[in-house]
Amino acid sequence: MLITLITLTLAAIGFVWGRIRADIVALLALMALTVSGIITTQEALSGFSNSIVIMMVGLFVVGGAIFNTGLAKTIGTRLLKLGGGSETRLFIVVMCGTALIGGFVSNTGTVALMLPIVVSMTAAAGGTPRRLLMPLAFASSLGGMLTLIGTPPNLVVAEVWEDFSGQPLTFFTFLPAGAVCLIAGTLLLIPLSKWFLGQRPDSTDEESQHRSLTDLVEEYGLNADLYRVTVGTGSPICGKSLGELHLRSDFGIEILEVRSGDTSRGLIRNVSQQAPTAATVIESGDTLYLRGSKEDIGRFVVDFRLTLDATNSERGRLQFYDIGIAEIVPMPNSPILKDTIAALDFSNRFGVNVIGIRRKNTYLTHNLGEETVRQGDVLLVQGSWQNIGKLGDHTRDWVVMGQPLSDAAKVTLDYKAPVAAIIMLAMVLGLVFEVVPAVVTVMLAALAMVLTGCFRNVSDAYKTINWESIVLIAAMMPMSFALDKTGVSAWVADSLVESLGGLGPHWLLAGVYFTTSVMTLFISNTATAVLLAPIALESAVSFGVSPLPFLFAVTFGASLCFASPFSTPPNALVMPAGQYTFTDYLKVGAPLQFLLGLLMIFVLPLIFPF
Repeated sequence: MLITLITLTLAAIGFVWGRIRADIVALLALMALTVSGIITTQEALSGFSNSIVIMMVGLFVVGGAIFNTGLAKTIGTRLLKLGGGSETRLFIVVMCGTALIGGFVSNTGTVALMLPIVVSMTAAAGGTPRRLLMPLAFASSLGGMLTLIGTPPNLVVAEVWEDFSGQPLTFFTFLPAGAVCLIAGTLLLIPLSKWFLGQRPDSTDEESQHRSLTDLVEEYGLNADLYRVTVGTGSPICGKSLGELHLRSDFGIEILEVRSGDTSRGLIRNVSQQAPTAATVIESGDTLYLRGSKEDIGRFVVDFRLTLDATNSERGRLQFYDIGIAEIVPMPNSPILKDTIAALDFSNRFGVNVIGIRRKNTYLTHNLGEETVRQGDVLLVQGSWQNIGKLGDHTRDWVVMGQPLSDAAKVTLDYKAPVAAIIMLAMVLGLVFEVVPAVVTVMLAALAMVLTGCFRNVSDAYKTINWESIVLIAAMMPMSFALDKTGVSAWVADSLVESLGGLGPHWLLAGVYFTTSVMTLFISNTATAVLLAPIALESAVSFGVSPLPFLFAVTFGASLCFASPFSTPPNALVMPAGQYTFTDYLKVGAPLQFLLGLLMIFVLPLIFPF
């Protein structure tokens, strides 16, 4: 027992510390238990063949196809259009729409999908995204409680229950309790978000509103040292590419835009804009928008016989016709984190340039090449609207914000979207009516998505699988053998029964629920469910009541964790986008988490009697 407790304690410390990836920590703990002889090699490897793990692989593929075909974005956009012009109505539609999608798609993917749509919708409604983005993250977790496949802890407790009772949980067994949580959570968040998320305490009303493109320019100070120069016929740079000019290295200046056909009065319909790339060729009559010091700009103008726009006392202003700007928020596990802007090479890879970084309350706009991307950074990118739109395809790496609603609506629906919709519907019907085992239904749906061309190739399908989560769950599942064989589960269960059982089953249920809820603040919800599900089962059996409400207490306690920005990936994802602080989560998330816990202690026994 001592070795098991020490191993699990060290694993928990590793999860909280966060310096080592969670899947590696789980594998190290698994190997420690195997080498020490507590579990056999066969038991140690059993998690990798478990039906729950295989089902999760299939669900990642199905969810990836829903995103790749544009089906998820179409559904989300149509749902949010129901919000109309009412702020409260928009809030309710955001919560319900996000939860509905979250019942079938991972909560992180749901937030990545809905975040830019919500920002655009709140702008159109004249509201503040700050009030909606945190509830958006919470709604994705609430939605995961509506279906069997909504979140991994649901699958974990379903497996434990089936092993114990021989009866599987159905696809919608979770729906009654999940719906109660969603309704209660929405009603609680309406006042909580209004009180604490209406606007930042130190912001003005204007600052709390959605930022337009012009607002972004002013916020990042892009006009502060912007100069406009015209290329004459006799200039030696005519016919040269920007790559040949070495503007940054030789002159210390940056070019933000190349504009052709620009008259002195700037007739918009006669303007053609280009986002600068190394291959962009300068022609006579072009207008260049440059950033740099007055001395460096002057030297560049003299050396290449250019005309500095002396008539514009404000030194020109950026405008957006063919090209635009947008912010992107890196995902918590994005591969671009810890890379420099220069190494990422956005210009050649995606046809956009990184022209600014918002790091907390600091704005970086000069010499960005050597800046390392950190978690919580927001990158301001510039490029054609088409290329900015294509950035939205990389939902595993970042979320694109700041696009106008009209531009977001122009994203073409892929012709494979109806195919993906039919396959998803068939999968849901198969899970509901249990035609074949659930894992077979999901794998058939995943294969159908690949074979019908919902992915460009098989490699794209594999890329949608979050292998870190798969390995984490597969490595944690055998821990239940160690807990059972060494008597840890029985000891913890007996302790709970001894301390709380005398007060009644509701108190014992409360102990299981809030133990799970607190643990999830520090380690992943899946790992928490894997560890506590057998303990909850043992506690109920020892007390002589049905284990089902106790298992549901584990999955609800593990998934409904809102008090910290780092307890779930969706919470962390919306933090920079909403400019939230840690105390914002305490003010809104902590009471929500506690009150929903109290509610579930009384609701779960009504739905699943003791």
